Amino acid sequence: MNKILIFGNSGSGKSTLAKRLSDRDDLPHLDLDILAWQNTYPPQRTPLSQSQQKIQAFCADKDGWIIEGCYSDLLELAATLASEVVFLNLPVEACIENARNRPWEPHKYASKVEQDMNLDMLIDWISDYDERKDVFSRSAHQTLFDKFPGKKTALTHNTDL
Repeated sequence: MNKILIFGNSGSGKSTLAKRLSDRDDLPHLDLDILAWQNTYPPQRTPLSQSQQKIQAFCADKDGWIIEGCYSDLLELAATLASEVVFLNLPVEACIENARNRPWEPHKYASKVEQDMNLDMLIDWISDYDERKDVFSRSAHQTLFDKFPGKKTALTHNTDL
């Protein structure tokens, strides 16, 4: 059974692809956004040890799963358990367009209006993908992809999804 990590920039289509594959193959799906952040203002990351426990609990006793997110530090925690990685390595412009067209994500926002209030911030975030040097950057994702020893696929266009 497949154990798949999907990663890339915000707006690259991670959630869309993960949902498609999850529905098609009847695999449980974990969006790392739901465990990466504490419920604080301003938002703060959950300690890695707590996130690791949640990832391990999600993966335990499952023949297959899909985990998706932009957090290379969290993805690395699951990479040793994965059979496959998919790097959504789309151009920044495509990610921005996807973000502008994204449907409401009720597991992240109370309403579509609330989600859209963050759109300008999200577009700025997406735009910095190539310049960032953090766990959310293209360089961190490329390193994760390059180091993975198993099956790996890089997709570079929306039509590839």
